[in-house]
Amino acid sequence: MFTHETTSRVRYGETDQMGYVYYGFYAQYFEIGRVEMLRALGVSYKSLEAQGIMLPVVDFSVKYLKPALYDDLLTIRTIIKEIPSVKIIFEYEIYNESNHLLTTAKTTLVFVKKDTMKPTFAPTELIESLKIKID
Repeated sequence: MFTHETTSRVRYGETDQMGYVYYGFYAQYFEIGRVEMLRALGVSYKSLEAQGIMLPVVDFSVKYLKPALYDDLLTIRTIIKEIPSVKIIFEYEIYNESNHLLTTAKTTLVFVKKDTMKPTFAPTELIESLKIKID
């Protein structure tokens, strides 16, 4: 299992009239976690796209446990439990500054070739980097 943490502060425009984060913004927080985790592994979305690889989301589930509030500093914990093949599964936990678990989620993404939009295997560099972290 490989775990990575990053933070993001809730901006005013991400909240509703109650000061709660609007549910649709959580997908962006998960994306922040995913992008920063890959970057920590030495693989950026930009480098994947330069290799002609895209990562569309094919499954997304989320559980809202407690609301995130305006100006909260959120910790986004992103977890990969297994080495990817054609798909990669990310799990997420979002905590507030009091370390209360606010949200859990899971996304499944598929590696596809940009020119054909057909599935392809995860890049070797990502697999090797994860093997070091997971083993």
